[in-house]
Amino acid sequence: MIPVYFKDRKDAGIRLGEALMQYKDQDVIVYALPRGGVVLGRVIADQLQAPLDLVITKKIGHPMNPEYAICAVAEEGEPICNPNEISKVDPEWFQRELSQVRQEIRRRRKEYLGDKPRRDPAGKIAIIVDDGIATGFTMIAAIKEMKERNTKKVVVAIPVVPFDTAQKLRKMADELIALDIDSNYLGAVGAYYEEFNQVEDQEVLDLLREK
Repeated sequence: MIPVYFKDRKDAGIRLGEALMQYKDQDVIVYALPRGGVVLGRVIADQLQAPLDLVITKKIGHPMNPEYAICAVAEEGEPICNPNEISKVDPEWFQRELSQVRQEIRRRRKEYLGDKPRRDPAGKIAIIVDDGIATGFTMIAAIKEMKERNTKKVVVAIPVVPFDTAQKLRKMADELIALDIDSNYLGAVGAYYEEFNQVEDQEVLDLLREK
């Protein structure tokens, strides 16, 4: 099967928003994973005429390969970890990393939203958005947090996801809406985009201020 390609994050957001139109005029909150997911989240929230908030997650990388996620941490709850990998790392190192990651998550919440209270998803439909998924750790952490906050329904909306990761997400979320579930994943989210520039903090701030 030929992979689906996107011009940029905004293009992916428009196309994903079209796939989510059944949720327009429902009691929905769009939760974006910063930073890249906020670009799509803004577009989708506008299309659905829904509020936009953040669910901030961050991975813990392997000590020998920081790009390889062994855990992911959300704003609340315990970290989601690969049990095979976590059993092999130094516990003191892990606790230091966990502390630093939680501190960075708090910094991002303060940086992006200041003192604005978090929207309460209890009894509502939470649509969690990111610009793509590889291992799925950060999205799984986000789903777990939303489930623990008594949402009515958790929907994961994603442009591209590997086939095996999609199966895991379907078991955790109430619904997975993906434009491309790729059984021959290209190895990186950016490979599915013509433009995949780094999203900076200021762009996130600007997107969150838009109405």
